[in-house]
Amino acid sequence: MRAVVQRVKEAAVVINNEKYSSITQGYLILLGISATDNKKDLNYMLDKILNLRIFPDDNDKVNLSLLDNQYELLVVSQFTLYGDARKGRRPSFIRSAPPEKANQLYENFIELLKQEYHNDKVKTGVFQEKMDVTLVNDGPFTILLDSDKEF
Repeated sequence: MRAVVQRVKEAAVVINNEKYSSITQGYLILLGISATDNKKDLNYMLDKILNLRIFPDDNDKVNLSLLDNQYELLVVSQFTLYGDARKGRRPSFIRSAPPEKANQLYENFIELLKQEYHNDKVKTGVFQEKMDVTLVNDGPFTILLDSDKEF
């Protein structure tokens, strides 16, 4: 499982020119699911994201987590995080999970976030929908996570 975690001042998902969901300060998470991901990967990513210390404290040091600040999350499924463009000019998505499996793990991840964090602070995009995602990156501050620890 891969995630691009962006610390944001605000973020939104627009579908068919209508705002579907939005957050103020917190994380925009682009979530990619591989064909081999399972519950272990979900738990790893959940723990890492909730406890990742990338918010500044009173001394402007990145020492605070999402849990410390009670900010919002916007989670968007993005199968292209497993795109491999090392060979040729068109990326291969062979490592991405098939849609049924990816949707199941995406929904499981959202439910776990809502259970472990705050139901009302977790917003989403729509699986397999064409979305416009906007954000104001705070910093900018972007972290890449991979449950297989490939980076």
